[in-house]
Amino acid sequence: MGTPVPPAAQRVARPAWRDPRLWLGVLLVTGSVVLGARLLAAADDSVTVWALSGERGAGAPVAAADLVVQRVRFADDATLERYFTADEPVPDDLVLVRAVGEGELLARSAVGAADEEAVLRVPLEVDPNRVPPDVAAGSVVDVWLTDGSGPVAAPTAAKDADDKADGPALSGVTVVAAPSYDDTFAVTGARQLVVAVDDDRAAEFELLLSTLQDPVIRILQRS
Repeated sequence: MGTPVPPAAQRVARPAWRDPRLWLGVLLVTGSVVLGARLLAAADDSVTVWALSGERGAGAPVAAADLVVQRVRFADDATLERYFTADEPVPDDLVLVRAVGEGELLARSAVGAADEEAVLRVPLEVDPNRVPPDVAAGSVVDVWLTDGSGPVAAPTAAKDADDKADGPALSGVTVVAAPSYDDTFAVTGARQLVVAVDDDRAAEFELLLSTLQDPVIRILQRS
């Protein structure tokens, strides 16, 4: 009987976690992720700034509820400094010194201190049926005047300024205060609105109002 053949030797398999190919793959994947993140961060040099959520006219207070965040890329830091960045709240007691459209970025040149605003606050008493119910502070409106006792004749100053007498007495003005019906209606029978008007237009409006025997005010809302 011949000598038995010994079994073939079995090589001990190296654990998978000790395989250098595994670690090389992990390093490659990790490096790709880090490099991609850095490239994206470098490419996105945009910043967040405040913008108006709706149209607002001159004299309207700048309220946090009226602001939204917009992400914008500026050409340089000097341009960015003209606007309010969204990483800080807008200062209190600011009002618009010019009309600002919906979605427009809030420029520093568009606002001023509330105690330095270049407009007058003109109070109006309006029949509740002649004003839209959702008119509130910040709304932009037209103010129309008629005379309950007869036709309206616009004053000469207003005609010279606008070259027409058949339009609104005040166009595109901002409501800066609008007390609720409960606060004013029960006492006066009318709703009070306060609008911001520049000096010249305020003078023309008062002149027109003084020519009417029975002035009737109607409010048309723009925004």
